[in-house]
Amino acid sequence: MTIVDAVAEPLPRAVIDLAALRRNVAHLSARFAPAETMLAVKADAYGHGLLPIAEAGLEAGATSLAVLEVPAGLVLRRAGIGVPILAWLHGADTDWRAAIEADIELGVSAVWQLEAIAAAGADRPAVVHLKVDTGLSRNGATRADWPGLVDAALALQERGIVRVRAAWSHLADASIADDEAALAEFRDAVAEAERHGARFEVLHLAASSAGIRMPEARFDFVRLGIAAYGFSPFDDSTGAELGLVPVMRLEAPVTEVHVGGTTHARIAIGYGDGVPTLGIAKTTVLLNGRHCPVIAVEVDHMLIDAGAGRVAVGDTAVLFGPGDSGEVTAEKYADWAETIADEMVTGVSARVPRVYVS
Repeated sequence: MTIVDAVAEPLPRAVIDLAALRRNVAHLSARFAPAETMLAVKADAYGHGLLPIAEAGLEAGATSLAVLEVPAGLVLRRAGIGVPILAWLHGADTDWRAAIEADIELGVSAVWQLEAIAAAGADRPAVVHLKVDTGLSRNGATRADWPGLVDAALALQERGIVRVRAAWSHLADASIADDEAALAEFRDAVAEAERHGARFEVLHLAASSAGIRMPEARFDFVRLGIAAYGFSPFDDSTGAELGLVPVMRLEAPVTEVHVGGTTHARIAIGYGDGVPTLGIAKTTVLLNGRHCPVIAVEVDHMLIDAGAGRVAVGDTAVLFGPGDSGEVTAEKYADWAETIADEMVTGVSARVPRVYVS
């Protein structure tokens, strides 16, 4: 083979369509009503970019935001975002005082977290959401520990240290029967807390999956996660079938063209950028209107077989996108890689520039 052309320092890019994000959020918010929508922007908004996604989601009808860690909530506050923000993944080094004084609401799963809040010495009460485990076993108080958590929170509320705003949980989404059992468990836990004197302002249980298929689990608001980004939370349907549009398009330029019995092209993206190596025997990219098989994935490049097609350095190969130009979606790419669309988009490396369009 002969290298006929090459280019230096090319960059892949993740094109983020904010109009698609707004459409998804508006579509689902209308479906969830009268429940409100809390947009989950955890993990840098599933790799799409924290601030642009938060702002677009709020413009489209979300009324609050969910992050995992307090630092992400502080970034949102410093950017001037004033809506309720919930953070619930805490460790020994959580800056409780900064969170409280920035009015970041705190998911609380254990008494030690309440003790840390009390020791923080903040100048205002912490707004807390008490979490009970209903079967996911990710976090949340067990039913055995739940009464003690409620009592400890109410004692701090009496002292003006916390304001108990919500009870909440996560569904395991393992099956309809499991979710119905978890819903009953949640209702029972809320009733038990009320017998102990709790008066919750709001309740929340459903994320994307139950928000779509389980209206009785919506309560006061739905935590809208991966569906906002255009992907189905179900195994038996696609995002398109739910009326959703993928927000991210991942693409990279051709950097080398090798002409021989067939044309091989090298494109500037690899596993260092988050491209999975599993399933490459099935994988294709869209290049000049043709689906070209992937031959190999390297740290910062992919080699593809362009067959007899005409290819030039600088042409754009699309790994996945909304599908409107013939490219596969991240859901399809995830099938090839034996994973889920959530991992495909969240795994796109931070070194890949995000380009925002509307």
